[in-house]
Amino acid sequence: MSRPLREPSYFVLAALIDGPLHGYAILKQVLELSDGRVRLSTGTLYGALERLTADGLLLPGAEEVVEGRPRRAYSLTPTGLTAVTAEAERLEAAARVVMARTSIVRVSPA
Repeated sequence: MSRPLREPSYFVLAALIDGPLHGYAILKQVLELSDGRVRLSTGTLYGALERLTADGLLLPGAEEVVEGRPRRAYSLTPTGLTAVTAEAERLEAAARVVMARTSIVRVSPA
């Protein structure tokens, strides 16, 4: 994947690095990983899961019924892991540019 990931997609992929999760667990993990910055609605999450699956970055598992509710776990594909890693590297390189420039130019407190 050569285009940058949107922040919600980036955190959805990051949430799945340690293994498969179902929707609600992904929502909680995204919130935790983003320090509360990224709060996904259910509709946004499932739209992202469909898009990431169609792009070959996620693999949906079989649907299970838990306590009367259908659940499907999603896992990263090798391409998904490559995409989230590449995006992390891109963000890190961009941050290094700013950090290097701000260490040269001192900003006076207001």
